[in-house]
Amino acid sequence: MSLTVSAPDGVPEIRPGDDLADALLGALGPDDLVDGDILVVTSKVVSKAEGRVESGDRESWIDAETDRLVARRGPTRIVRNRLGLTMAAAGVDASNVEQGLVVLLPLDPDASARRLRSAVAERRGVNVGVVVTDTAGRAWREGQTDIAIGAAGIAVLESFAGRLDAHGNELAVTAPAVADEIASAVELAQGKLGARPCAVLRGRADLVLAPGDAGPGASALIRADGADLFGYGAREAVIQAVAARPAARAPFGSTVDAEEFVAALGRAGIAAHAATPVDVRTPRERRAAADIVAFAHGWESAGASDLDTHLRFRPVTP
Repeated sequence: MSLTVSAPDGVPEIRPGDDLADALLGALGPDDLVDGDILVVTSKVVSKAEGRVESGDRESWIDAETDRLVARRGPTRIVRNRLGLTMAAAGVDASNVEQGLVVLLPLDPDASARRLRSAVAERRGVNVGVVVTDTAGRAWREGQTDIAIGAAGIAVLESFAGRLDAHGNELAVTAPAVADEIASAVELAQGKLGARPCAVLRGRADLVLAPGDAGPGASALIRADGADLFGYGAREAVIQAVAARPAARAPFGSTVDAEEFVAALGRAGIAAHAATPVDVRTPRERRAAADIVAFAHGWESAGASDLDTHLRFRPVTP
């Protein structure tokens, strides 16, 4: 198997209202886009063409695009934005734009990808997949990579479920996020400062869907809130558990069973009996700790006062 990535020069500066497909195709020669290719475009030019360029204070726009705070370190905010993406500054970007302006992410990146795919099919008569990308950091790793935030006509996950390796072992990784891998590979050719906002990846026609089949879109790569093991950063998780606001429960995940809850209490130095309700006898100075552990695991005290040291915990009603 061989892959090629071509990132053309010559794409003009995109402004609100511009025909993005026309601008991109103008930089691609007649042989630069054929059936089975994957056209990859940065979210920034998509946003510019769709008029997602705004004036005003960047911090205010981050607030407006934020669904909830995930973590904070100094001035840096990692948030879950209105698209469900977890990223720094909600994806609000003040680079490669005139001073005083910011670029917001597209309102619906999957829909943007579908429109671009349809335009390419109409004007060039070819069936391609389309990926819209943005840059994101990774937990546990330095640096950033590009990821897919929009997609059309492409399988975004490649399932290996049930397949065996050469030694007969069932593969443990069952669904590589190929749309993200494509986004990252293409960014190497585009470059951050190269003024090349689109690229064509050739060699994975097996991922491109039939005409008329848009596929699941990149939104299929977003885990539901609470399904991720890292719904909050370390410090923010402590704050949310101590504050114990009911609306903050979801990112901690679903309620654990009694055995797992008792084990968590034990790791916090609090003895308990694995039953429902869970009985806890704790010194008064450890009462608050028991409530905090309970909140983070989807449990709550059953009618105890703040002074009680014999507590009974029950799972929160879904």
